Amino acid sequence: PHSWANASGGLSVLSVVSVLALIVLSHYFPNQYTEQEAKKLGVVGWVKNTSQGTVTGQVQGPEEKVNEMKSWLSKVGSPSSRIDKTNFSNEKEISKLDFSDFNTRY
Repeated sequence: PHSWANASGGLSVLSVVSVLALIVLSHYFPNQYTEQEAKKLGVVGWVKNTSQGTVTGQVQGPEEKVNEMKSWLSKVGSPSSRIDKTNFSNEKEISKLDFSDFNTRY
């Protein structure tokens, strides 16, 4: 269980949200950096490079942590990438997580 879950296994009073991300890039985006950042923050979900030169993914976790991840995806990213545009959509509160970890899809 994540550190923000309470002892009974339920979610803490923090609002838990799910958000979809689409990142438009100029350079290749190695997703191991995204995985490392997500695991450091304690959010769950997935990330994937698309054939259109974008990265898409889903992030779930406490609103504060999801917002930190959104900021990282928008401003930092991986060392070799240049982020042209980031679009977040379908943000909503959820009652339980759909994922137990954060990983890269192929």
